[in-house]
Amino acid sequence: MESMKELVRNALARLACETGGAEIAEAAAVLPIMFMMLIGIFWFGQAFSIYGTITRAAQEGARAAAAPQCTTCAAGNTPGVNAYNAVQTVFTSAHLNVAQILPLSKWTPPSMVDCVTGSTVLCDDHGGVCVQTNVLLSNSGTAPAVCGVSVSLEYPYQFWLPFTSLNKQAININASARVRMETM
Repeated sequence: MESMKELVRNALARLACETGGAEIAEAAAVLPIMFMMLIGIFWFGQAFSIYGTITRAAQEGARAAAAPQCTTCAAGNTPGVNAYNAVQTVFTSAHLNVAQILPLSKWTPPSMVDCVTGSTVLCDDHGGVCVQTNVLLSNSGTAPAVCGVSVSLEYPYQFWLPFTSLNKQAININASARVRMETM
């Protein structure tokens, strides 16, 4: 008859060699990490999509503000109103809420210089969309200065990544576009 010591040693040796259930333990360790990576990819993809949308909105707004005769704009509108309407159209088509654009009091627009006087151009604020007209885009010294329009805006985005420091973390995504003034 085997001694108690040998029985315990044999039982421990069998347990050490046993691999049944290892897959379950490995899956329990890996699946939460993989799930968090997939959620992260989704939320960062959403943020990148919103960044692309607001950049396109700023570009369309700058184009509408720079055109002397905008074919899709109402007669008598200012460049700022035309820019805001173009931004609103892009936001609507992308199913983003234009009312969530951050007001100018919560962010700092780019500092642009007036084409003629050289002074800083203030924003024409339309619902958080900063429209700066007659701004200096480039001045090489030898060629004539290029004047244009700048449109800037910021949009909030909130991540949802549980068990991380980014959970319910809000970031502000900003976009800015500059377009040369067109002449007839």
